[in-house]
Amino acid sequence: MPKRLDGKVAIISGAASGIGERIARQYAVNGGATMIGYDRADYTYA
Repeated sequence: MPKRLDGKVAIISGAASGIGERIARQYAVNGGATMIGYDRADYTYA
């Protein structure tokens, strides 16, 4: 039986944690392909 999101692709920003991570995981579980991105802002700018 095909999954709901077979053949679908999502680009998800902020997928390192929180809501973005959960969305990426659920998308993948339901058959979708995901491209995830995140930006770790734990550094400082001069």
